[in-house]
Amino acid sequence: HTHRSTAAARTTLDGFAGDTIVVDGYYAYTSLLKSYSESGLSPPFQIAACWVHARRGFHKAAPDYPQAEEMLDLIGKLYEIESRAAELEGEERHARLGELRRAESAPIVAEIRQWLRATSARKGSSLGLAVTYMLERWSALEVFLSRPDVPIDNLHAERAIRPIAVGRKNHYGSRSQRGTFVAALFYSLIESAELGGVDPGAYLKEAALRAIANPGTVTLPHTLAAAPAADQAAA
Repeated sequence: HTHRSTAAARTTLDGFAGDTIVVDGYYAYTSLLKSYSESGLSPPFQIAACWVHARRGFHKAAPDYPQAEEMLDLIGKLYEIESRAAELEGEERHARLGELRRAESAPIVAEIRQWLRATSARKGSSLGLAVTYMLERWSALEVFLSRPDVPIDNLHAERAIRPIAVGRKNHYGSRSQRGTFVAALFYSLIESAELGGVDPGAYLKEAALRAIANPGTVTLPHTLAAAPAADQAAA
C-alpha cells in the first residue's frame, strides 16, 4: 500500500479466514475493529497483542527508570513458562500451553496489571509511554491466556519480513507501485515455500513450468509441500 491507514488494513485483511490476528501496537488494527462496531457489524476477528512489543518500551525506559526492570523481570517469567512447551508440537503443545498459562502465566499477568496501575510516571516520559502502551492494549495482551493456539508474540512474522524491511531501506523500494506488488508477491511465495519445507528455487521453477505448459495455472507452495516425496523429486 502507498499509505498506512485503516482503509489499508481493511483491504489487507479482507477475506482473512482466521478468528485472531497477533499484531504490534499499530493504531490501524484497533481503528479497523472500531469501524466495524460503529457500523453495527460484528468484527470478523479479534486482536491479540504482542508481548515483545509491550516489553520494548520498558527496555527503553530502564536506563532512566530502574523500576522498569521489575516489569522486564515479570515479562521474562512469562517467556520462561512458554519455553517449557517449546519442544512440543500440535495438540500436545496446545494442551501443555493451556495448562501452563492457566496455572502459572495468569497470576503473573494479574501481577503485571497491578504493577501498571500502581506505577506513577510522568506523562510523555519513556516509562509513562510504556505503561500507557500496555494499558491501552490490555484486553488484547490477555488473549493468549485463554487461547493456547495463539502465540504470545508475533516475532515469527517480524523475523520473516525483516529482510524485506532492510531491503526497502537499502534499495529504496522497487521503483514503481507495480514493482512493489511484484516484489511482495515473490516475497510471500518464497517465505511460504520455506515454511512448507519446499526449496524456493525448485518451487519457482516448477510453478513456472506448469504455467508455461498450461497458461493460467497457479501453483502455490503448499501444493508441492503436500505432494508425495517422489513427485517433489521429479519436480
